[in-house]
Amino acid sequence: MSVIYLLISISIVVALVFFIAFIFAVKTGQYDDDYTPSVRMLFDDEIKKVPQKEIQTIEEKQI
Repeated sequence: MSVIYLLISISIVVALVFFIAFIFAVKTGQYDDDYTPSVRMLFDDEIKKVPQKEIQTIEEKQI
């Protein structure tokens, strides 16, 4: 029976450590960026232009 009390007390201590780490992360700004992920999908990726010389060498390598 004393083992159960020991395990419960250890689990409460571990839970408190994780809770304190979470509070510390929130207070230091870990989760502040709410805007960027919502608009990231609105920006198109830039199309990279490959110079004509590189296109020819790529085609030659494929043959």
